[in-house]
Amino acid sequence: MSRDFQLPGRSPVIARDGMAATSHPLASLAAIDTLRAGGNAADAAVAAVATLCVVEPHMTGIGGDCFWLVSKPGQPLSGYNGSGRAGAGAGASYEALRAQGLTEIGNSIHCVTVPGAIDAWQAILNAHGRFGLDRALAPAIKYAEGGFPVAPRVAWDWRRYVDKLAADPGAAKHYLFNGVAPREGDVIRFPALAATLKTIAAKGARAFYEGEIAADIAATVATRGSFLREEDFARHHGDAATPISTNYRGLDIAELPPNGQGLTALVMLNILENFDLKSLDPTGAERFHLVLEAARLAFAVRDTHIADAAHMRVAVADLIDKGFAKTLAAKIDLKKRTRLPAAPSPGSNTVYFTVVDRDRMAVSFINTLYSYFGSRICTEKTGILLTDRGACFTMAEGHPNVFGPDKRPLHTIIPALAMKNGRCDMSFGVMGADYQPMGHAQIVTSMLDYGMDVQQAIDGPRFFFDGEQTVVETGTSAATVEGLKTRCHDVVFAATPWGGAQTIKIDWDRGVLIAGSDPRKDGCALGY
Repeated sequence: MSRDFQLPGRSPVIARDGMAATSHPLASLAAIDTLRAGGNAADAAVAAVATLCVVEPHMTGIGGDCFWLVSKPGQPLSGYNGSGRAGAGAGASYEALRAQGLTEIGNSIHCVTVPGAIDAWQAILNAHGRFGLDRALAPAIKYAEGGFPVAPRVAWDWRRYVDKLAADPGAAKHYLFNGVAPREGDVIRFPALAATLKTIAAKGARAFYEGEIAADIAATVATRGSFLREEDFARHHGDAATPISTNYRGLDIAELPPNGQGLTALVMLNILENFDLKSLDPTGAERFHLVLEAARLAFAVRDTHIADAAHMRVAVADLIDKGFAKTLAAKIDLKKRTRLPAAPSPGSNTVYFTVVDRDRMAVSFINTLYSYFGSRICTEKTGILLTDRGACFTMAEGHPNVFGPDKRPLHTIIPALAMKNGRCDMSFGVMGADYQPMGHAQIVTSMLDYGMDVQQAIDGPRFFFDGEQTVVETGTSAATVEGLKTRCHDVVFAATPWGGAQTIKIDWDRGVLIAGSDPRKDGCALGY
């Protein structure tokens, strides 16, 4: 689809030697600077993510988790599960939480799990990089120590969480300034976080998991009743992960296996393959309805089965089986919304980005605190905001994703790669908590079924479901809204923009990289 240049919008960014697409321009620049200094896509990815942990602290941080996928020409895909586990200290158990009266983890202290991000950063550098952490973290340290101007979307999000940050002494100390959020354009610094990053840069990832940093985190949460202990940090390790995939109309879509929810996107694409999307208006009610119903079915599969891989009870291969998808597709009524289990509310509290280098190594990378500013618990010494990923555990007895000591919760963050003829065709992802599988399916179908370019696929209006309501972005046409209502959807408009997508497509025939970046964020794609 060609762009109408008389209308507002972005063009795809096209370059030859390297490309980065992130949610913040300083992170995109850090990645490109790293590539031009002789680093590869892995080095650039760590430079970008560390920078994002400084300049988008509400979205991500070193106290969170990380997943990545890497494609190298002529080599099998590699992936990494950098998610942390629940504490295994004395008394840690599902029964103990029930005895505390908890029916859900929510924002209790038990939502804090061991942060897996730093280990995952070290892992990608060890496996694929040319630089060490010292060099890769340099841009982030510069911004944390010397200051950076707050971007518009960052400022807009930040001021909505002042009260919650003020409730924690560490968060108030490091992330409020005279008790208020910074304004757009304010130059701010994080000296404690800079010192922490310097320690990690000098001593390596284990300095995060052993020694003063781990001790400080453990002490911070122990006073509040957490099961986390220093020993949980010391024994933490991420895991290499073999990607799972399905073929959608000739393109192999690769995701990471559980405990992530990438499987959900594959189930959804398998369902949609049974329908002629090309015949439907890409922004019309018919497409929106069909995709919503496919999503609700796929999320019902997720919420029933996905858990820590060691606790899964149904084989992944059975869940992404095409025959299984056909039985799910048969449940869809094209005329009206069906009664199905509801998924949790969507959000957008993560950073996703992608980098491709001159040798066509493609890195699909995602890092998260889960909620905005994570748990909003911050250590006073280190300036580290801690994840609340443990909130994704269920308290439903007997469920594979029920809380347990030393167990990983279901994870929403999912990087993706699209492969064709054994080569990477596209590296992409959509941040946005529960929304992410829906976002992956929307991008893939927009490009394959409607011929959209990478930027058009990102720009289109987003829609999802929240309980019994169908939630659409404000750019959705009145005709589409009315068409959804006639199909029994209770339509409301989203209070905030959803998610943020980044995509890089590799045009092997012409030798160029084509990237798109989400206008819902402050970021951009940069290439050279």
